[in-house]
Amino acid sequence: MSGINASGWKPEMARIEGDAPTTSTGNRALMLEEPLIFEIGSSNTTGVDFADAPTHTSRLGGLERTAEMGIPGLSEAETVRHYTRLSRQNYAIDLGLFPLGSCTMKHNPRLNEKIARMPGFADIHPLQPQDTVQGALGVIDQLAHWLITLTGMTSVAMSPKAGAHGELCGILCIKAALDARGEDRPVVLVPESAHGTNPATAAFAGYKVENIPATPEGRVDLAALKARLGPDIAAVMITNPNTCGLFEPEMKAISDAVHAVGGFVYCDGANFNAIVGRVRPGDLGVDAMHINLHKTFSTPHGGGGPGSGPVVLSEALAPFAPLPFVHRDGGAWRLVEEENVGEDLPHSFGRMTAFHGQMGMFTRALAYIMSHGTDGLKQVAEDAVLNANYVLRSLEDVLDAPFGGSGPCMHEALFSDKGFAEGFTTLDLAKGLIDEGYHPMTMYFPLVVHGAMLIEPTETESKAALDQFIAAMRHVAGQAKAGDEALKGAPYYAPRRRLDETLAARKPILAWAEPAVASGSGNYEKPGGG
Repeated sequence: MSGINASGWKPEMARIEGDAPTTSTGNRALMLEEPLIFEIGSSNTTGVDFADAPTHTSRLGGLERTAEMGIPGLSEAETVRHYTRLSRQNYAIDLGLFPLGSCTMKHNPRLNEKIARMPGFADIHPLQPQDTVQGALGVIDQLAHWLITLTGMTSVAMSPKAGAHGELCGILCIKAALDARGEDRPVVLVPESAHGTNPATAAFAGYKVENIPATPEGRVDLAALKARLGPDIAAVMITNPNTCGLFEPEMKAISDAVHAVGGFVYCDGANFNAIVGRVRPGDLGVDAMHINLHKTFSTPHGGGGPGSGPVVLSEALAPFAPLPFVHRDGGAWRLVEEENVGEDLPHSFGRMTAFHGQMGMFTRALAYIMSHGTDGLKQVAEDAVLNANYVLRSLEDVLDAPFGGSGPCMHEALFSDKGFAEGFTTLDLAKGLIDEGYHPMTMYFPLVVHGAMLIEPTETESKAALDQFIAAMRHVAGQAKAGDEALKGAPYYAPRRRLDETLAARKPILAWAEPAVASGSGNYEKPGGG
């Protein structure tokens, strides 16, 4: 990123539509050119006056800083303006449709945010005495109840901090159950259409991972799965609906076959938004499934802290759930935080995290569930599926839909780059979509489809919003198919132009260095030749 320095050197300008002139500042009306914070201030000045530090004896054992920190000195106004200008260059769900497939980027209702900011929830501390946070523990317990009810499972571990963390929780429960049976089962099977975190989680837990192929229709090959099952199989990790945007109609048969050889079934719940209120995974034979609260139940991605990935467990795995968990004694709630305390959970595999979950996520998710009700949650799934199918059928005449003939999709529509002009790729289409005012869809995933484009509109979007997005997609897809060379230069109207992504990946510049000053000229030389 370039900026304007004292010598008057200006940033490179993006192409301006029509005959509009370039500007001396690099600004384009309210789209303000913003250099790096190091290029604004000087590291040898400060925007704040500090008193001289008192003399003291260091307790750092010789590890104290000896060089200047190099932080630019900015006034409060300059600092606020810098980050506000940067925020204007950031795409967000509050600005427009976020088509990322598999990520379920839906609107976060402001009611949820209001509840999460109530002092009784926002200002509590995990180390408070339990008798002072009875309401918070009650919220955790009530949310747990609804997660169990919606999934048809037996229990739920609330402490995992994210989807992948939840996957690890489920696999560790399976490992503990097999250890309790005295069985050594070293292999976990993962279908090609599963999320990439699934094989990573299994490998991290010490298992050998083997793939199960997909059918031409984009679903798990049941015959190939059955042929591989045996006494060495610990579990199958399956995503349903899968990453091709399709429901696995043979899910119950898969579960029955795995259980018949003594294995367990882990379901990746990232796509639960497509079936919430309509399908209970427990009825399909699932033993463990994580739930991304930031997807199905609209808590923000990140949420100002760690995420939340509760794991629902079957009756077979419930005894091995991690600590801590909320337990009700009479009229009060308490946290069970130690192993082998009474008969609460003597076979728990232990603790995954220091505390008991992310309170901000819990309150938002419970507010979402209670404001929708059972009928509203069912409509969430129905509208999400309807929107995805509307996108699929509206684009399948201009973009290749590899599984479009397999019937309706679920929550997301999958396309490929088949039919693009020679030399044009999914990346080109995505860059052109930026100029149209949209964040690109998920690209090159799943890997089973060449040049994949995965679009998930969620239930949030109206028909008018989808029609506008579809029109933009049709326009850019037409450019890619026609070989319009202008697409190779996109984006033209973003704050920054197209990067040399290969060079950026191979030779990343991870730290800013102050430009050298040419001797006698008083002019800066741009670092790295520009």
